[in-house]
Amino acid sequence: MIELPIRRLRDDAVVPSRAYAGDAGLDLAACERVELGAGERATVATGLAVAIPEGYAGFVQPRSGLAAKHGITIVNTPGLIDSGYRGELKVILVNTDAHEAFVVEPGMRIAQLVVLQVPGVDPIEVDELPDTERGVRGFGSSAV
Repeated sequence: MIELPIRRLRDDAVVPSRAYAGDAGLDLAACERVELGAGERATVATGLAVAIPEGYAGFVQPRSGLAAKHGITIVNTPGLIDSGYRGELKVILVNTDAHEAFVVEPGMRIAQLVVLQVPGVDPIEVDELPDTERGVRGFGSSAV
């Protein structure tokens, strides 16, 4: 278990929590009202800043209930929070419903934050890459 320092930037911000013991994601809540018309997107503030530990990264992901029931998802999913970032967490929501608007209310759970350990990567340029069974085959290459 790692500690995740969280700072409220607004008094009405909701500190993230897990819905159930053992859940990987911490629920992020909106701290403002935003109306998303059909097909619209908006950046929604959480009123929170976090200190992701060095060697880790935060990944902001959609909530399956909002996606299934209302077509609400995240444009840049997963959103990446680097360990050095200390600004406000904001979520770029999009309403994929072609007909119905959706209203985000303050305190509504809008996304999940998953914190994962990530290895340091040191890019090195090479003349050749090692061969693999897949090779250069891309999208749909494993379909029958």
